[in-house]
Amino acid sequence: MIRNNIYIFSAALVLAGAALYLIDWNYAPYIFAAGAAGVTVSYLTMPVKSTDLRTRRLQRQHIFAGIAMIVSSVFMFRHQMAWVVFLLIAAIFQLYSSFVMKDKE
Repeated sequence: MIRNNIYIFSAALVLAGAALYLIDWNYAPYIFAAGAAGVTVSYLTMPVKSTDLRTRRLQRQHIFAGIAMIVSSVFMFRHQMAWVVFLLIAAIFQLYSSFVMKDKE
């Protein structure tokens, strides 16, 4: 329950940080980094109920997506546009694993 609330709040911070960075707000990378850290922590603490190889692989993809968001925030702090690439990679991994996990359930 608490992990879900942290995930929802952190995802909102990621979206807000990305949107605010596009309008050149100085504190946007901090908001994005806090959100990325929260999303990653929620993925790392997600319990894996199954020993199925497919489920564990999808869990690792979620963790990789969280790490890609943290790397994206590093590029955001450096004012390099590579942050968009890493955010896109994270979004693709999250989207894929979310749909496949829904089909599995």
